[in-house]
Amino acid sequence: MDWKPVQKPAELAESRLLEAILDARFPINSTLPGERELAELIGVTRPTLREAMQRLARDGWLDIQQGKATRVRDYWREGSLSVLSVLAQYPGNQTLDLAIHLLELRLLIAPVYARQAVRNSPEQIITLLESYSSLADDPAVFAQADWDLHLLLTRCSSNPIFQLLLNGFQNLYFLVGEQYFSNPGNRQHSSGFYRELLGCARRRDDQEAEVLTRRVMEESLGLAAKIHTEVP
Repeated sequence: MDWKPVQKPAELAESRLLEAILDARFPINSTLPGERELAELIGVTRPTLREAMQRLARDGWLDIQQGKATRVRDYWREGSLSVLSVLAQYPGNQTLDLAIHLLELRLLIAPVYARQAVRNSPEQIITLLESYSSLADDPAVFAQADWDLHLLLTRCSSNPIFQLLLNGFQNLYFLVGEQYFSNPGNRQHSSGFYRELLGCARRRDDQEAEVLTRRVMEESLGLAAKIHTEVP
């Protein structure tokens, strides 16, 4: 039997508050109701609510000051990397704008971690990419393959922060990835990238891997932006 872990009361309160913030029921820069009212609204005790609010304040979601109403922070400007991780856990609350922003981030960092990975661990990259010659022509398969490749590249790079950044939007990566790869042309585009990157790894040409990855990430961003404009 697949048992789902039961949320602790403070975790439940935190989850409900986050959903309310992301749904704009408690918009950015608004103030939360009083503690008694908010606890009743969420369905928890006041001590449980305080615990949840302190955790959200620590992670950049709430501004708690003695004697003042609690403010919902502008988490885009005042938050930390933990905010990105939370956003990825609530993909249904996000617009495609966030996906585009994340692809822009990938464009900045992927060429660097691809170069470092080909320089550091070409054999691991070769082993993975050789298996991609028989990928099923399916959006979910391609989304998983693309994730596996970038995860390996970050792991083989010289900077562990690359993997932390990638891990931060794993859920969104798959959500956007399946939509992106639903287009056969996009699957073909990525297949070409995998073949060319395999050639770079075989030649141990880390500089060419960087140039290739930058070009393909730019093209992928353009293709994703096209999907964005087509979504009603």
